[in-house]
Amino acid sequence: MRESVQAEVLMSFIVSEELSFRIPVELGYETRDPFAVRMTFHLPGDAPVTWTFGRELLVDGINGATGDGDVRIEPSEAEELSDVHIRLRVGVDQALFRASAPPLVAFLDRTDKLVPLGQECSLGDFDEGLDEVLGRILADENAG
Repeated sequence: MRESVQAEVLMSFIVSEELSFRIPVELGYETRDPFAVRMTFHLPGDAPVTWTFGRELLVDGINGATGDGDVRIEPSEAEELSDVHIRLRVGVDQALFRASAPPLVAFLDRTDKLVPLGQECSLGDFDEGLDEVLGRILADENAG
């Protein structure tokens, strides 16, 4: 059984109303973390930055505004399959990206074929996997 889905899309990094530039963004999904998608942003002159957030957040954000924390996703227009704005925030700093919806939908369709939405828990003991991941994160934080 296939265990991951990857794709690369070009997104606009919106610096201001007058300035934006296209950057490659890697999308990733793995069955070992069935609720999450990863986006790795390749900004010029910086090391790649990876954000992990709920797959359902991305699904919902294509059709309507969603997210109330560090990740907000919403269509840029009310029309069907318009561009999507992805706003990422750390403290007071934030970054805004615009992506075309069809490549995101195609990626999500591939993840759904791997693990249908709503059936993530059927992959095994998710709580045990979560405990293992949280344990590694805490160990890394205490070591650094």
